[in-house]
Amino acid sequence: MNAKVRVGVVGVGHLGQHHARVYAELEECELVGVADTNCARGQEIADRYATRYYADYRTLCDDVDALSIAVPTESHCAIGLECLSRGIHLLIEKPMSRTLEEADQLLAEAAAHAVILQIGHTERFNAAVAKLAELVAHPVFIESNRLSPFPERSTDIDVVLDVMIHDIDIILSLVKSPVRKLDAVGVPVITSKIDIANTRLEFDSGCIANVTASRVSLKRERKLRIFQPEKYLSLDYQAQSLHVVELQHPERRHDFPNSRPSIVPYQVPIEKHEPLKAELASFVECVRTGKTPVVSGIDGRNALSVAFQILQAMHHALKSL
Repeated sequence: MNAKVRVGVVGVGHLGQHHARVYAELEECELVGVADTNCARGQEIADRYATRYYADYRTLCDDVDALSIAVPTESHCAIGLECLSRGIHLLIEKPMSRTLEEADQLLAEAAAHAVILQIGHTERFNAAVAKLAELVAHPVFIESNRLSPFPERSTDIDVVLDVMIHDIDIILSLVKSPVRKLDAVGVPVITSKIDIANTRLEFDSGCIANVTASRVSLKRERKLRIFQPEKYLSLDYQAQSLHVVELQHPERRHDFPNSRPSIVPYQVPIEKHEPLKAELASFVECVRTGKTPVVSGIDGRNALSVAFQILQAMHHALKSL
């Protein structure tokens, strides 16, 4: 595909509007239009980015090669299946679906029509996360904290599917081992859904991850700490920063036979960028070249599966109280 990729956005709410903005900025694609059931909102975003508003996403499908789906999760499957059946490449925002059965339907439809299915786990495109992936070899213990004050949106789903799923996806990509066992606790605080959650994941590799997510905190924190033999890595998602502490062994010398290794801290140079822009540029490149997405549909399903296991454990624990 040599010409510009023709793209569109279905759903231009809080997140979808930024998909439209980024596509309008990318030279490799043409933002053909946006679709939204709210006519006034859809027209507003279309005017803002000098594109066309479509009242029906099916009509938009006729004019594009690829779409971002940024509608509520409950509509991901129905809209996704319709678009995939038309041979449209898709980026579906996380979580990819309401159930694993729906996820499997999306995967099967994408395979049947040989189209790209990417899931919107934007944190994978954080510049610090990309650098971290190069340095992690044999993680033994992981600690993840994603905390924020109470939001004004996404309170219709549990915090696990809202934000913890980002960390689940990243941890699965780093550990590269099946989850053997998990324990989890979570409680509703402000909403009827789980607002604060903690889980302990044990992997077949022996790695253990302690993951906390909260939307009822007084401060905002998004950090990941990884311990492996002779190296400790500390990542700050918001700052896009990565600090490392590692053992460095001196050269063996006959005149210093008992010399000890040094503990050396340092900050890894990071070339910061907007994760969403990197994500959408990568998606467009996959559409152009046929490459497998960084976060494939299978990756999205794997993260969703673990998230559902965590939620099941939490609800079981709440019932026993």
